[in-house]
Amino acid sequence: MSDGKYHDSNVLDVLPITPDTIYLMDKAYVDFKALFRVNQQDAFFVTRAKATLRYQTLEENFDVDSATGLRSDKTIALTGYKSKQLYPEKLRLVEFYDSQSELLLVFLSNNFEVSALEIANLYKNR
Repeated sequence: MSDGKYHDSNVLDVLPITPDTIYLMDKAYVDFKALFRVNQQDAFFVTRAKATLRYQTLEENFDVDSATGLRSDKTIALTGYKSKQLYPEKLRLVEFYDSQSELLLVFLSNNFEVSALEIANLYKNR
């Protein structure tokens, strides 16, 4: 527990990271330095991407079934000056349309081992 002045993203600075664990978090936790620390400790994360995310698409998986809600599954590199320094490795960006809320959700992850639909379902069930 913390007071309202303690930003959510600071939790990642004190949270012990366990290898082979998937950390599911809201976009308030997007802190590329902390997320890179999660990656370096052989753990995974799934979070929502902020609308201001700047990136370059390196690869795109075109085998996406839109009937499931999936819209895209991309391998990306961050292009923002600070963000690409704080997280210099590839990331995964998954777009999923939630028909119930009529929202396009954009997820960011370092997990390339599971399907794009599993990324969306992990976040949904967090």
